[in-house]
Amino acid sequence: MMSVVNVLVKLMINLLICFSSQTFDKILIANRGEIACRVIKTCKKMGIQTVAVHSDVDSSAVHVKMADEAVCVGSAPTSKSYLNMDAIMDAIRVTGAQAVHPGYGFLSENKDFAKRLAAEGVTFIGPDTHAILAMGDKIEMLTFVLLLGYPVMIKASAGGGGKGMRIAWNDEETREGFRFSSQEAESSFGDDRLLIEKYIDNPRHIEIQVLADKHGNALWLNERECSIQRRNQKVVEEAPSTFLDQDTRQAMGEQAVQLAKAVQYSSAGTVEFLVDSKKNFYFLEMNTRLQVEHPITECITGLDLVEQMIRVAKGYRLQHKQEDIPINGWAIESRIYAEDPYKSFGLPSIGRLSEYQEPLNLKNVRVDSGIEEGSDISIYYDPMISKLVTYGATRGEALARMEDALDNYVIRGVTHNISLLREIITHPRFISGDISTNFLPEVYPDGFKGHQLEAGKRRELLASAAALYVTVQLRSQKVLSPTPVERSHWELCVQLGEGYVPLKVSGQWNLASPLLPLSINGTQRMLQVNFQVRVLSKLAAQLNSYMPEKVPEDTSSILRSPMPGTVVAMSVKPGDTVAEGQEICVIEAMKMQNSLTAVKQAKVKSVQCKPGETVGEGDLLVELE
Repeated sequence: MMSVVNVLVKLMINLLICFSSQTFDKILIANRGEIACRVIKTCKKMGIQTVAVHSDVDSSAVHVKMADEAVCVGSAPTSKSYLNMDAIMDAIRVTGAQAVHPGYGFLSENKDFAKRLAAEGVTFIGPDTHAILAMGDKIEMLTFVLLLGYPVMIKASAGGGGKGMRIAWNDEETREGFRFSSQEAESSFGDDRLLIEKYIDNPRHIEIQVLADKHGNALWLNERECSIQRRNQKVVEEAPSTFLDQDTRQAMGEQAVQLAKAVQYSSAGTVEFLVDSKKNFYFLEMNTRLQVEHPITECITGLDLVEQMIRVAKGYRLQHKQEDIPINGWAIESRIYAEDPYKSFGLPSIGRLSEYQEPLNLKNVRVDSGIEEGSDISIYYDPMISKLVTYGATRGEALARMEDALDNYVIRGVTHNISLLREIITHPRFISGDISTNFLPEVYPDGFKGHQLEAGKRRELLASAAALYVTVQLRSQKVLSPTPVERSHWELCVQLGEGYVPLKVSGQWNLASPLLPLSINGTQRMLQVNFQVRVLSKLAAQLNSYMPEKVPEDTSSILRSPMPGTVVAMSVKPGDTVAEGQEICVIEAMKMQNSLTAVKQAKVKSVQCKPGETVGEGDLLVELE
């Protein structure tokens, strides 16, 4: 009983501190999307007015609607809006904002932006400029680079989120990586400088959250396991890690705090490590900003990191001591992206969200998002839709809730990666904690092909598909017929792969929800469409055997865009002869550069696009003879 009373007393004290500690009257958020919405929520809780900045295409975005004021800072390209320091400084002057929260990405680690704010007497909600210079600008951290041979990692100096990052195994890949990484870095952060560091093959990526004030106090808030990655960008994170013991955790935490104190760091920051199989850990970098995956740390510690950043920026001391920081339960984060997971584990997808429903009806589920039904996912910005977070007393509980949450998440209008995320969190290797940064290519060496069905699950899928077909038919009857014929039994044929399976279906259906709860052989299921199945009436299935088969397109002599994006470079012209594997063009999609190459040696017949043009998925780019 006393422990409960103590917790309630601490909670009341924290609430009193929150409402009695004056910080800022108005904060401008120099970012967009889910992180802007996340910062606005905490500001509202603290009674702080907020200003949103936005590009012209983001004028109706959720973060703009949530803020008390909004200012357009330019056109869609990030260099003309969210990286446009002059326009953002003007917005600060016009609105009278006293402080700026940069979120992550964009200007969050830009020392020049922090200096300009300081010159205007505006508080930067982040570390002081000397700490950004020492830690955030990764080139300044390195007095020398000792190359021990390949592989090496080429990275953006001001980078994060996998942007401007390449692994090189030889000289040719180093030259190519330098070109693409510098272009991505300039597009994403307005800074094309790069660094090269030794790449440790097959490690775990584990990071320590730190929090420090301006009075020399610093804490480590435990670790986050971030090893599940594709193209060096995290997709599933958890806190704590299944791998660390308490001694290793403490050693990493204490070193992270020492590093923060050495550069007089203040605010929230993250020290990233690579950890080998023997629990040896190697410093990777420090990110002088809020991390994308910060919600899982908030779940297991009970701290609001945005609130702590605001308090520290105002000059308050930390409210907690190291012994006050718990590991309370387990949290998992899945990054929901608008992308096709069947293409390189996720190439971007664009479109309008025709239907969107977050699984917030489930217990201990948190969704950080910056979109809503009707929102557009465009080629200009990162393809993240949301961060789906589940929490439980144990890892097993958190994973079970994540599985339910993914099953109950409704996204229509864009291709998304929920099928891949669900496969990851239910895979035996992930459940056992046997993971590394090479998890995806090791588990899916030929790429992600979707869920592979065993016999029992295949029967469930066929029954589910039939039930969905019945639902669609009943909905149509409700609309088209004023007096629909009541029918409770159906004879159908379902095609999955080769051949048809006859089925008989009976029951009652809810026609209003995009989710269909079913009982299949006594097992409760929540149904959404994730497999391509075809359901026909018995007669239609018989007649279908007479239909001619569609001949697949010969793609050996054409190059189509695998994703929507902008043509950055065209490396060939009609009449050129290209070798197998030679670069033909470069497509930029959502701030990532993608090199498209020839699949055979051939002569270029025609070029159907030019640099600067926008192309859609499947558009013809080049014809070969």
